[in-house]
Amino acid sequence: MDINTQFKKGVLELCVLVLIQKHDRYGYELAEAVSQHIEVAEGALYPLLRRLVKDGYCTTYLQESSEGPPRKYYKLTPEGALYSKELVLAWNAFVQNVSNLIEQGEFLS
Repeated sequence: MDINTQFKKGVLELCVLVLIQKHDRYGYELAEAVSQHIEVAEGALYPLLRRLVKDGYCTTYLQESSEGPPRKYYKLTPEGALYSKELVLAWNAFVQNVSNLIEQGEFLS
């Protein structure tokens, strides 16, 4: 089991929601933005986006593109914005707690 892969799976939803909250984005744009920070396969993103739409956290709309066919953009719903904020708060608390644990462990050895 690749531990780094498990970390990515756990945090991908948070990353995507934070990026969409900044402004509406299409799938490939999201994959590129996430990949600037963590390596992620583009194919891993689309099932997550479908679930976010199904769960009511995002909506989609088509917008014409000068570079080809219309693109499907993802937009946060009010529920999605609230969920995103809750995830960020939970993530920050989680990271702080894990960091504290690691620091304590280092001093014990």
